[in-house]
Amino acid sequence: MDFGLVLQLDPPAAQTVGLMRRAERNGFRYGWTFDSAVLWQEPFVIHSRVLEHTERLIVGPMVTNPGTRAWEVTASTFATLNEMYGNRTVCGIGRGDSALRVAGRRPCSLATLGTCVDALRDLAEGREAVVDGATVRLPWVRGGRLPVWMAAYGPKALALAGQKADGFILQLADPLVTEWMVTAVRDAAADAGRDPREVKICVAAPAYLCDDTPEALAHARQQCRWFGGMVGNHVADLVSRYGRDSDLVPAELTGYIERRAGYDYAHHGRADNPDTEFVPDEIVDRFCLIGPPRAHIARLAALRDLGVDQFAVYAMHDAREGVIDGYGQEVIPGFEAL
Repeated sequence: MDFGLVLQLDPPAAQTVGLMRRAERNGFRYGWTFDSAVLWQEPFVIHSRVLEHTERLIVGPMVTNPGTRAWEVTASTFATLNEMYGNRTVCGIGRGDSALRVAGRRPCSLATLGTCVDALRDLAEGREAVVDGATVRLPWVRGGRLPVWMAAYGPKALALAGQKADGFILQLADPLVTEWMVTAVRDAAADAGRDPREVKICVAAPAYLCDDTPEALAHARQQCRWFGGMVGNHVADLVSRYGRDSDLVPAELTGYIERRAGYDYAHHGRADNPDTEFVPDEIVDRFCLIGPPRAHIARLAALRDLGVDQFAVYAMHDAREGVIDGYGQEVIPGFEAL
């Protein structure tokens, strides 16, 4: 299993670069960042700096979307980074949540997302693609490679990921939900005539290392509770579309948002988010990795057995350096020794 680090892009950008370098030294293979132009700094500018100051780290957004930038611009940006640093980028993409909603626009349709997945990959790898009705190509691309990994929760999005994406990003670490969603993605891949094993699986969630005491665990839960609120945005969309009791969405995912009142993107992805009081401790424990190293290793082993290829650590809490170093010194070696 590979390991990734996911960061917001609060200034100063040099701090993001430093944390990514720290992650590489500790055995992380992927460096991911949020992509929401109104809320944070521009990711691709910082990605260039991260690539310059690392040797092996693969860098990309978790996640971009089809609506923020023109597709040929996004593809050209990836292709330029790959030309400069040797095919060390990955494109995480979804319909668009904070990036579009904060700017007053709705997330893109799945049809648009599917078309964009194909176009970005083709353009960044030097092939023709149709963008807004025009056939375009980046003639200067030579030997480019851009894996496109798609974030999804609902049944139609999961099917699209299986049909088109090089990887599937699941933003929670509950083994029950993970099994359900991985099965859906790989079944869709098989139905589309693809080898299901070719679709990489990335689980992304907060990880917080702490002692196994009530006080330490309570603090860790408070630092990670924001994640249940963020996931709740997507779950609310699913409930509005499919209802609370639909067989198309697992009850383990939808049940907890009953008391959800709303969401303020000004606190998106932050430990002090006031819109997460509805998230119970049980959800934090299921969706996140909290506790001593042995607890993380046990959950990682369960995820690996479900076919997960990468665990990406959301480090939006008060112990970012500690979790990066702790994973490098104890969790990753302990997991690899199993």
